[in-house]
Amino acid sequence: MTDTRPVRDSEQLDWEKLAAYLRRALNLDGEMRVSQFPGGHSNLTYDLAFGDFELVLRRPPFGPVPPRAHDMAREYRVLAAVHPHFPLAPQPYLLCEDASVIGSVFYVMERRRGIVVRNEESFDEALRRNISANMIDTLAQLHAIDVAAHGLDALGKPAGFVARQIRGWTERWHGSKTSDVPDMEWLARWLEERIPPDPPRATLVHGDFKLDNVMLASDDPSRLVGVFDWEMSAIGDPLVDLGILLCYWVHAPMSDVTRNPGWFTRDEILARYPGDVSNVALYEVFAVFKLAVVIQQIYARFARGQTDDPRFAQMGERVVDLARIAKTLTEAA
Repeated sequence: MTDTRPVRDSEQLDWEKLAAYLRRALNLDGEMRVSQFPGGHSNLTYDLAFGDFELVLRRPPFGPVPPRAHDMAREYRVLAAVHPHFPLAPQPYLLCEDASVIGSVFYVMERRRGIVVRNEESFDEALRRNISANMIDTLAQLHAIDVAAHGLDALGKPAGFVARQIRGWTERWHGSKTSDVPDMEWLARWLEERIPPDPPRATLVHGDFKLDNVMLASDDPSRLVGVFDWEMSAIGDPLVDLGILLCYWVHAPMSDVTRNPGWFTRDEILARYPGDVSNVALYEVFAVFKLAVVIQQIYARFARGQTDDPRFAQMGERVVDLARIAKTLTEAA
């Protein structure tokens, strides 16, 4: 079964120019075959093949993007720094900052193969439990990396990280909203009033750690073989990652997969994670708020005619639902 599809008409690139560039830069031969990964809702991801050699291209979406968002150069540099110490992060091959090649900055990285769980799976309960446990253990391994010893502290400024996150995503909400959503304004104020202190130890933060951003081995799906989408990674508070995982897993899943028997519950996730999770409820609220802003940014691109992807047409309603979910979660925080 293939994990790619033909490229959407509205997301075609100058393939001839790109192929010529990659042949020169990476010493490749032959014709270039192109397909597109259908998952994801923001950055565009393509599969490129020269004979048996495959690589993955990542570029920003078409049209104007929010400041500091979709930073492909930063994502490339994060992967280059992290891959040697966390091999589940793909190895990047090349960064191109010459927008004349395909119209934007882009990078290419290694292609990995395996299973990405999105809308359905047919695992038994025991395998679901094993995958759940290995997901949490992988996140803990990422957070256990000695940032200073490996020179990764250059990837971010941990002091005030959560405060910058809350204020930054509030700014993105105001910059992308297409209608008033009172619950979002209420949540922004609620979060601003409850900014937590910096953690005792800052860690590498993935920023979007969830089930469909990991790849499972085809021959043993309990084993992870890849962790993708490092665009929002930073050095900061590890509970941000845990909140995001719980957001997608428990509170606002994009599908019903993790509601099937065997997948860990919220309590089981928190029990497995080796750290102080006493204040995690605040981070869950922030994660759902952040997801609402991400969805709003995507919907705004659709509403402004910057994409014709039909998946985005109803996302405005999703923002309202997420704001309601996040507001309900504040009662536990």
